[in-house]
Amino acid sequence: MTDADREDVAQFIERHWHSRRVMSSGKAYYPHQEEAFIERRDGQIVGLLTFRCDENGMEILTLNSTLEGQRIGSSLMLAAIEQARQRGVHRIWLTTTNDNTRVLIFYQRLGFRLIEVRLNVVDEARKIKPEIPEIGHLGIPIHDEWVLELSVKPYLDG
Repeated sequence: MTDADREDVAQFIERHWHSRRVMSSGKAYYPHQEEAFIERRDGQIVGLLTFRCDENGMEILTLNSTLEGQRIGSSLMLAAIEQARQRGVHRIWLTTTNDNTRVLIFYQRLGFRLIEVRLNVVDEARKIKPEIPEIGHLGIPIHDEWVLELSVKPYLDG
């Protein structure tokens, strides 16, 4: 993502997340201010992965694809994994809500492991971001976060 992309990314996030901010582990983030991989078709964003890196590794903040079945999400995740390897990052993690069963399957197929369930974290996050829905996919009440993690193998020297 370049600085020229940031407003498009902010608008995309707002459309798909009902706000320009997202919550992860009880903290608010503004994905358009972070790093990202973008997939565009005819100038429009059709896929977006936003992330941040710190001493703990790479955290995936958002992943959205507007075109089902075209492997856009997989392509963006593979780009993030490659970026982690290039940076020498050994761990990628993300959080998702307890209603997001399709996403759980998607990430496990990429090698992510479910490492933690954070009970009632979403209920607390709603105090900061009240637009988080109470009912999610398939009518499942949203209360908790699932934490998934991928260990990244670094490139071998030589």
